[in-house]
Amino acid sequence: MHKAQEECTYAVVEEYKKALEFIEEVTEKADEVQERVLTEILSRNADVEYLRRHGLDGHTDKRTFKNTIPVITYEEIRPDVTRIANGDSSQLLCSQPISELVISSGTSGGQPKLIPTTEEEMGRWQFLCSLVMPVVSKYVPGLHKGKGLYFMFICAEIKTPGGLIARNGSTRFGKSYSNNAYFDPYDSYTSPIETFLCLDSYQSIYSQMLCGLCQHKQVLRVGGVFAVGFIRVFHFLEKHWKLLCDDIRTGTLNPQITDTSVRDAVMKVLKQPDPELAEFIEAQCGSESWQGIIPKLWPNTKYVDVIVTGTMSQYIPTLDYYSNGLPIVSTTYVSSECFCGVNLNPLCNPTEIAYTLIPSLAYFEFLPIYRNNKQKEEEELVDLADVQLGQEYELVVTTYAGLYRYRVGDVLRVAGFKNKAPQFNFVCRRNVILSIDYDKTDELELQTAVKKATAHLVPFDAQLTDYTSFADTSTIPGHYVLYWEITQTGSSTHPIPDSVFETCCLTVEESLTSIYRLARSSHKTVGPLEIKVVKGGTFDELAIASGASIDQYKTPRCVKFAPIVELLNSRVVSSYFSPAFPEWVPQDLVASLN
Repeated sequence: MHKAQEECTYAVVEEYKKALEFIEEVTEKADEVQERVLTEILSRNADVEYLRRHGLDGHTDKRTFKNTIPVITYEEIRPDVTRIANGDSSQLLCSQPISELVISSGTSGGQPKLIPTTEEEMGRWQFLCSLVMPVVSKYVPGLHKGKGLYFMFICAEIKTPGGLIARNGSTRFGKSYSNNAYFDPYDSYTSPIETFLCLDSYQSIYSQMLCGLCQHKQVLRVGGVFAVGFIRVFHFLEKHWKLLCDDIRTGTLNPQITDTSVRDAVMKVLKQPDPELAEFIEAQCGSESWQGIIPKLWPNTKYVDVIVTGTMSQYIPTLDYYSNGLPIVSTTYVSSECFCGVNLNPLCNPTEIAYTLIPSLAYFEFLPIYRNNKQKEEEELVDLADVQLGQEYELVVTTYAGLYRYRVGDVLRVAGFKNKAPQFNFVCRRNVILSIDYDKTDELELQTAVKKATAHLVPFDAQLTDYTSFADTSTIPGHYVLYWEITQTGSSTHPIPDSVFETCCLTVEESLTSIYRLARSSHKTVGPLEIKVVKGGTFDELAIASGASIDQYKTPRCVKFAPIVELLNSRVVSSYFSPAFPEWVPQDLVASLN
């Protein structure tokens, strides 16, 4: 058996070398690969209804494609998706059969999209994943000697009227992982697959955490998908560590775990009573501070694997607190619409994460963004090989699965190049904005303003657990509403004075654009900003209500969907308004137009 494992490890190492060689080759020929990809996509799908509708008439050259096919958003293809969901199996978007619909994570106002996909696209996802460990292993040696404690969750699949399965990305990946017979010693997990596939979130978290604790010395990396879901797991541990210790001490499994397949799988890990391990966990979890709880419980951990780009960056201080500053690694850049790239410098500072787009995965175009001159954004899209260092772009994709010149909505900034392939920082979601009148606040501007405001909470040992926003037009004039969930840590029990929250309101307003401050202070077409503090656990309830899995859910930074707003309002415990007008002078407006 030992010899067989050595042979397997050797074979995997050889595959890793090939993967790294592939990255070198495909990035060196990025422009050539992109030309080939576009030709392949258009040739395969030459007879689909969508392309014929727009008059492409079988052409496969780039110039005709760009002159003929419009740049679109989801709304333009929603009617086609509806036909597919209702059972239309004709070649509407793609020549290959649509195998399922991917449910997006709902960052556009809180409402998800349904993205048609094919079996072949799942292969591209697996291929992108196959590039991750070869890259990470260059920087973190010895990963084959241990395991990953990786929290993964799925949701119930639904069937459309036409019989297609619709499911989110985490569920899709979890199901495919369970069917993958390929063993990679560099990429093994502490949790049995049955715990990943359990639909009951309590049983799934509990059993995955229990298995991770039982194998605590074997764990070399911990992680999940998004930072917010990973942090929720540790909130769970704070509440339930005593029950977990009881199970480890007695060698029995809590009766609340009723899923038979989960119980059987977990008992193979639990095996026998371990009082010594239970005492060790009690000592760590029972201490006054949970700072550094990750390396305390899993002392051989080398890094934390979660996505912390965009607004997820707000969770970096919390991750640092739990991990005592372990490296935070974000490995891949994917969306529901397309698999895009990989982080080739995984141990970089989390604020500097850049993804190299893999040119063979799709045809990529980029819409230049000029924050202070919207009219310039009507310019023609540029190709992958033609982007400029430091420039921001909205990602536009054409995929093998039938999306053509589709605006993903992600804003990326060119951070550098790997050979001839650009590397991008994820900046924000483009269309998640607040607007009452002519003011427009995007996700990044809101995130920056909230970050400045929450500095006022620090003296009270308080931090922002999560937040979202809403443009309330029911008042005259309308105004911005921020929903904040606050957690007080440490030994402080002093309530936060009302005046502090009012100062937070004003700080947010002072940090927004000059256009907002003009509307608010001079034209008075926007009312004072409001912060509504909600009960603890509200955003966990929001995740559950969304129907998304714990690790797939991303809190929408701007909500518009009435049921979500109603849920938030039902959890409000206090409300505060900005006590003054934000400062604005005419010179601010002039500066913003340059």
